[in-house]
Amino acid sequence: MSSGIVFAEGHIWKKQRQIGNASLRLLGEGKKRIENHVKEGAQQLVEIFANSKGQPFDPSLPLINTVSNVICAFSFGHQFALEDKSFQKLVEDLKTTIRGTGRVSHLLYEAFPSLMKRLPGPHQKSLVSAERILLFGRQEIERHKQYQSLYEPQDFIDYYLLQMEKSKVDPTSVYNEENLSVCLFELFIGGTETTHESLMWALLLLVNHPDIQEKVRKEIEDVFGASGSISYEDRHKLPYTQAVIHETLRAKFVLFTPVPRQSLRDVTMQGFHIPKGAIILNDLRSLLLDPEQWETPLEFNPNHFLDEDGNFWTREAFLPFGGGQRVCLGEKLTRIELFIILTSLLRTFHFQLSEGVEKLDERPIVSMTLTSRPYKICAVPHHTS
Repeated sequence: MSSGIVFAEGHIWKKQRQIGNASLRLLGEGKKRIENHVKEGAQQLVEIFANSKGQPFDPSLPLINTVSNVICAFSFGHQFALEDKSFQKLVEDLKTTIRGTGRVSHLLYEAFPSLMKRLPGPHQKSLVSAERILLFGRQEIERHKQYQSLYEPQDFIDYYLLQMEKSKVDPTSVYNEENLSVCLFELFIGGTETTHESLMWALLLLVNHPDIQEKVRKEIEDVFGASGSISYEDRHKLPYTQAVIHETLRAKFVLFTPVPRQSLRDVTMQGFHIPKGAIILNDLRSLLLDPEQWETPLEFNPNHFLDEDGNFWTREAFLPFGGGQRVCLGEKLTRIELFIILTSLLRTFHFQLSEGVEKLDERPIVSMTLTSRPYKICAVPHHTS
């Protein structure tokens, strides 16, 4: 039976999911530790983007460094200096593992793992990187066991080790280091890919739609001025900004092929029989691009999330993170990152096309995810634009 959360089922899945939700509440909403880490990362991004001096640059690496460091803060209780060699290697392994996901060799590995482990091919590089990510997590677990704050958990590992201690006399407990290391791996892969690509799509779309970008900037300036901290709880004061973020998640949803699910019982739905044990793949396109739900489903249109008075509202068909009990565990964290990072960047810079470029290519690279094609943009500080 699978470990962790994503591919686990039954008792193992239930308990890992519970501890994931509980630790996010403890470390996120309560003391806002995670939000503070996101703000630190956003400020670093502002400084890095400013160093480009308004010249064309690729935002991909700074963005993936930032979102990876947020996961480090949640998981390990600390962030890494960007020049840290072990962190650079972790990010490189994350990129390699994510790139390998969705290739034919990866799909064959999922179907025939024992065989594919023995065969050469591009999947072997991804397997090596995935194993190094697991090892990175195991090393952090060992450090936490030596210096843990059991009864004042500072991060996900602390919180998990506390649950292991509490349940060590329970023979049915599934809190163990194997499940913990797999949970860490899944947090890094899932938390990095979705947020990083959503930010890449957001900047691309805003550069291609300067009128929308200017509306967001003006709303932020009208409400908060040119300085002062913006928190996630302030999102209700920025309806247009919220609409732009939600429309990005709708129009350029990242997860093309969701994690397969299995029917627990025989079901008849709209005249179709789904037998118990059938493997089911959700089609997010059927919701997020449904012409019956969205006025202009193939266009980037923030008005999809605004009522006639300009107030923000959402719709039942907006499910980029999935739904039900298996909804993405990191949805709240991704929302916090998108809001804080984008508001920090857009109140500081005007993002524009490189000289001679008429429009950035909005066609996605398709695998298990829909990722943007490489691009360069210019970040021009507002006071010099």
